[in-house]
Amino acid sequence: FVAQCQTFTGNCRSEERLNMNAFKAYKACVPIAWSRNLYVTLVRGIPGTRRLHRRTLEALRLGKCNRTVMRWNTPTVRGMLQQVKRLVVVETEEMYKARKQKEANHRALRTPMVVNHLPSPASDSSQQPM
Repeated sequence: FVAQCQTFTGNCRSEERLNMNAFKAYKACVPIAWSRNLYVTLVRGIPGTRRLHRRTLEALRLGKCNRTVMRWNTPTVRGMLQQVKRLVVVETEEMYKARKQKEANHRALRTPMVVNHLPSPASDSSQQPM
């Protein structure tokens, strides 16, 4: 996450962006670049966490798992995200839009597959009269 924070602030070198592991590259779908807004998703549960982390999540308006909020990319928000980095996933605008587009394409209607289980008369030569 530190590399991502540096990327958001623009301090990250281009070769650091290219050296992300395969999982991050797969999940990103687009190159990580600076963004005006950050999309934050709570992916771990709140019970059992420290009071400071619960208060930070409350300040970020994250109350339930798998909820996403949009926050401005400011040093204050980045500091809050650094505190709860093990509980949340941070995306840029491009990453968020690419993920939503990928989900929409996955849910899109497709043409139905028609299967005919009746044998065709020309292919069934064993039952022809002699």
